[in-house]
Formats: sequence, structure tokens, C-alpha cells
Amino acid sequence: MQATSAALPSPPRSRMARSLRRVLLAAITVVLAAILGYLYLKTEGADFKRQNEVLAALRELKEFDSRWDVDILRIHTEVTPPQSLPPDQGATLARIERELTAASEALGSPVLARGLPDLAAAISQKAAMLEKFRQANAVARQALAEVVASDVEIAGLVRGSWRDFRERERLVAAESASVNLIAESQRYYFTPSDERRAVIESILADLRKAGPRVPPALRSGLERLDRRVRELLETKPAEQALFARLNFMTAGPRIDSVTAAFSRELEAALLEQEFYRSYLVTYSGALLILIGYLATRLIASYRLLNIANEELERRVVERTRELSEALKQLKESEAQLIQSEKMSSLGQMVAGVVHEINTPLAYVKNSLGSVAGRLQDLARLAAETEKLLDLLRSGAANPQELAEQFGLTERLIAQLRAHHALEELDALAKDGLHGIGQISEIVGNLRNFSRLDRSKVASFNLNEGLDSTLAIARHELKHHTVKKNYGDIPPITCSPSQINQVFLNLVNNAAQALGPGPGEIRITTRREGAGHVAVEVADNGKGIPPEVLPKIFDPFFTTKEVGKGTGLGLSIVYKIVEQHGGSISVDSSVGVGTRFTVVLPLQPPTSAAV
Repeated sequence: MQATSAALPSPPRSRMARSLRRVLLAAITVVLAAILGYLYLKTEGADFKRQNEVLAALRELKEFDSRWDVDILRIHTEVTPPQSLPPDQGATLARIERELTAASEALGSPVLARGLPDLAAAISQKAAMLEKFRQANAVARQALAEVVASDVEIAGLVRGSWRDFRERERLVAAESASVNLIAESQRYYFTPSDERRAVIESILADLRKAGPRVPPALRSGLERLDRRVRELLETKPAEQALFARLNFMTAGPRIDSVTAAFSRELEAALLEQEFYRSYLVTYSGALLILIGYLATRLIASYRLLNIANEELERRVVERTRELSEALKQLKESEAQLIQSEKMSSLGQMVAGVVHEINTPLAYVKNSLGSVAGRLQDLARLAAETEKLLDLLRSGAANPQELAEQFGLTERLIAQLRAHHALEELDALAKDGLHGIGQISEIVGNLRNFSRLDRSKVASFNLNEGLDSTLAIARHELKHHTVKKNYGDIPPITCSPSQINQVFLNLVNNAAQALGPGPGEIRITTRREGAGHVAVEVADNGKGIPPEVLPKIFDPFFTTKEVGKGTGLGLSIVYKIVEQHGGSISVDSSVGVGTRFTVVLPLQPPTSAAV
């Protein structure tokens, strides 16, 4: 007995051994998976799209810088204004910078992380300097244009003074000096130097001396030429200084340096990837052999599990069938309760519609009765007028009889005029048409509310649906003020009749919360984010107590008296909004009022049960 006891391990030791084997197996699996994951990450394909985007952005930036250099030279050397730079150059530079920054973050490139800030600073500095240069060049070019325009002006003033001025040699000298000054100004614009500036200053001094000895008109022209040349001498040095600074600010070498460094970094990454790929292939082969061995062991275990699974499946099928039957019964009960609530709402709505139709119908009935009474007088007038016409047509009528008939017709007409019969008939017809129009409007609102002439799911404007609902619930709202604050919202795809049911329940609840006295209901629509719209129905009624608020959407919960509510109105509202993929929330303060907010998507999700 002692030998036998020593040969058999105790149950606790056996369980501990199995636990240790499981822990060891799990540890080995984690290590093998970690090695595989590490090798896979190291051999993961490079983001060639991002890398190509970086190279393309750098090339585009290089071309942009080259175009800048060409444009700077053209602006500096051409007299006529060149075509301006593209208006979106700032946007283009910002886009390139964003692309390079995003690519640097996505790739984790040290080269881009080091080089991009300096490159961006250089480009921004050059762009700012270029804008200053263009402005200074425009001022200098305008000054030169005004100087050149003075040539024609001075020549015209000389010709105008030729006849009246005796000392014509002075006119010729002034004109010659002006032409020389304009020519020197043009040379100074293209090749500014201190020597040319000194020559221009000398000519300006001579012209100032000659000014008092020439006619006043020519003297004024020379003074204007002097001011224009002075303006050119003041603006050109600043433009030339900016041009010189721009020549030493090219960002091309920096772009080339970043591009070359990034290319070398990319080549090194590809070589490292190939190195780890060879290890991954070898390691994967070893794992496949191990997995094959484990698969044979699992197949044997799987066969044993099949028997247990078949029994489990049989039990699951039986349980599923029982649950399906219970769910079917529950849905039938729920449908009956919902239909009961809808019929209750329909009864209230029909009562209100009947009351609204009775008033215009009374207009029509009374108007038609009054018209019928007046028709007898008109019929008699028509008959007597017909007799008068017959006597006139006969040509042989007794004058006395004709006079009597004429007098009778005239008296009938006077009687109708005295009673304002035609005006009364016109007013009665308008009253009748007004009543018919109100009835037609009510019927149209009822049709729009029910949406029976449309498919179950359609594009629906919530503002129109709210107007139809308010028209249908007019009887319930006759003692209250309704303020509408409709926003510019797009139509949504939904079941219009169900959404109108939501609006009617919320509006009726608000009216009932206000009680018989006067109150205010505020209805607001607005966009909610990019893909939703929101509808708010608020009142200034008695509010909902905090302990009741969490229960208002529960089925059969009601605060009304027994027999006056089923407790399903807000439950139905919650279910309809949920089926459309939306949400409903409530804010309430006792003594202040309540606000319900319904948020609906423009397009219901595919999982929505609309």
C-alpha cells in the first residue's frame, strides 16, 4: 500500500502541473507571436505613396523657387508690368508645407524633421521679401513711366511757346536738357549707379537755373519733371537693394540638400527591410512546421468536441425556438398597445379637425341660404326685363302697356339697388369662397400630415411637417401662443407619417402641460453638425419633477388621471426616433417649462428600422 501511494501523484499536484503547462504554453505562444510581429513590422512595406508625395512636393517646391527667380529677373529688367504671380501662391506654399509636415509625421523621417523647419523659414522669408520687392518695383516703374510721359508734355509746351517767346535758343536748350534728363533717368532705372545719379542731379540743377528764364507754362512743366525724377531717384535705390538681397536668398540648395538626404534615408530603409524579410521567411517556415504538428493534435481534439457540440446545438435550437415564440407574442402585444395609442391620438385629432371644419362650413351654409333668398328677386327682375324686351321687339306695342312695363322694371331695379342686392351677393360669394378655402386648407393639411399619398420612406421637409402638425392640432392650441423659429434645414429621408406622429405627440404634450390657461409653445429647427437636424418643442408650463423625468419614456408610465392616458405617447415617440437612427432628450425645470429636443440624421443608417 505504501508503494502504491508513492507511485500515484496526488490530485492537487496534478492540477498544479496542468496549470504550469498552460502558463508555459501561453508564454511560449506570446514570445513566438511577438518575434513574428517584430519581424513583420520590420519588413512591412514602405509607404511608397507618402514617400513619392514627399519627393513630388520637394520637386514642386524647387520649381516654385525657380519660377520665383525668373519672375524676379523679369520684374527687374522689364519696363512694362509683367504678368503678376499666381494669386494663390500663398495657398500653394501652405499646401506644400502641410503635405510635407503630414508626410514627415506619418513616415517618422528624421531628415524631414530636421530639414523642414529651416526650409519652411527660408521659403517664407523669400516670399515676404519678394512681395516687398514687387511693391517697390511697381512704385519705381510708375515713377519711370511718369518721367517718360513728361517727354511729350515738355515738347508740347516748347511748341506752344515758340511763337511768343523771342529767346528761342533758351527753349531749345530747355527741351534738349529735358530729353537728356529723361534718357539718363531711363538708364538709371536699368543700371542704377552713383555716377548716373550725379549726372541726373547735374542736369536737374541746370534745369532749375533755366526755369526763371523760360515761359511760365514751360517752367511749370519743368518743375513737374523735376518732381517725377526726384521720385524715381528716391524709389529706385530701395527696389535695387531688395533685388540684391533676393539674389542671395535662393532656397534651391536647401531644397536639393533635403531631397538628397531624404533619398539616402529611403535607400537605407529599403536595405534594412530586405534584411529582415529574409529572417521573416525562415522564421515563418519554422512556425508553419510547428503549426502543422499542432494542427494534427487539434484535429483529434476537434473530433471529440463534435459530439458535445451536436448536443449543445440541439439545446440551443430548442431554446431559440422558445425565445422566438415569446418574442413574437411580445411584439404582437406591443403592436396592439401602439395601435391603441395611435387610435387615441387619431380620435383627438379628428375631433379637432371636425371642430375646425364646422366653422367654415357654417360660412358656406349661411352664404348659400342668403343667396337663395336673393335669387327670387333676381329671377323676377329677369322675367319682367324679358317682357319689356318682347314689347320693344314687337314694334306695335301699346304705349301705355310699354310705359307700365318699363316702370315696373325700373322699380324692381331701384328696389334691388336700394337693398344693395348685388353688393350683398358679392359679399356672400366671397364668404362662401373663404369658407371653402378654409375647408380645403384643413383637408390639405390633414393629407400632408398623414402622407397617405406618398411612399413609406421619402424625402421630407421637417418645417413643412411641423406646419401641417400645427394646423391639425389647431383646436388644442387655440388658447396658446405658438412661436416658430425655423432654420434653413435640408430635407431628410424618413417615414413622413411616423415623424408627423412624433411632432403631434410632442405638441399635444406641450399643450396639455400648459393647461387651459394661456401659454407659449416655442418650436425651433436647426442644423446639428454636418449630417443631422434638430427640432426643439418647448413650453413654459408647469415642468416635470426631477424624480419623474427619468421615467417619462417608459411604456405605460403616465402622470395623467386614470382613463385619460395610456402612458405610451412618449414611448412611441422614443421608439420612432430610435428607429430612424436619431435621439431624443428632455430638459425640464419645475415652474419654468420643458424642452424636448429631437435629433434626426439626414440619411438613416442602414441598420435603422424605418
